Amino acid sequence: MKASLIISVYKNVRFLKPVLDSLHFQTEKDFEIIISEDGESPEMKEFIAGYPFEMPYKHITRKDEGWRKNHCLNSAIRASEADWLIFIDGDCVLHPRFIEMHLHHAEANKILAGKRVKLDDYMTDYILGNSDNIRNLQQILLRKMFFGKGKIKFIEEGIFISPESVLRIIPRNRKNDKLVGCNMSFSKEAIYAINGFDEDYKLPAVGEDYDLAWRLKAAGFQLVSMRNLAVQYHLSHPEGYNQDYNLNLCREKQEINEFVCKNGLDKQ
Repeated sequence: MKASLIISVYKNVRFLKPVLDSLHFQTEKDFEIIISEDGESPEMKEFIAGYPFEMPYKHITRKDEGWRKNHCLNSAIRASEADWLIFIDGDCVLHPRFIEMHLHHAEANKILAGKRVKLDDYMTDYILGNSDNIRNLQQILLRKMFFGKGKIKFIEEGIFISPESVLRIIPRNRKNDKLVGCNMSFSKEAIYAINGFDEDYKLPAVGEDYDLAWRLKAAGFQLVSMRNLAVQYHLSHPEGYNQDYNLNLCREKQEINEFVCKNGLDKQ
């Protein structure tokens, strides 16, 4: 297989369905699916067991002991069978060329960094009502850019620009020096070079992307923007959490340049 697509989930079966449905529309079909569940939800287990997957898949779980996403991601990496790893969250629906674009730009020394458009409640309900509506998202978002975007955030990130298009210079010139854990990819060699995700982080954010970015850079890898190429649509839900603890922990690790974490894929 060309890639392992690792999907982080926690209980939300309703959102996971259109995410998985969006995989049926992918132009690139040669990948495996790894559902990385931070918990052991009976509803999630039942849903996955009955879902009509087209690609090989694995469902990895762990006991629900609070936020342990990084632990789950390391387990998914160990279980992966491809050399290129693509990471998304279970609330992010994919553009049909998402996998293709990540693989098209894959290089051993590169970390591919995409973004996401945050849909509003109306557009979220539109997708949840019928997954076939995913095919209409580009046309709808283009209209909304010119005639009112409503409560959609970062709508410009939801516009796909083909590398074969006359507009291809736009994504080439858009920079991105940050990682978001729901839209990134890299080689297995890269993540093993920094010993995986740092399991010292036990709260959301920072540890799953910001921390990862500085460690990969310190190890010599280059972040490459996938804006307007690897497009994904984030389904609307309440957000918000205090990041102070994670940020302080990250600063401590940066001060001693601990870019190869001790509590990762291997325990040191």
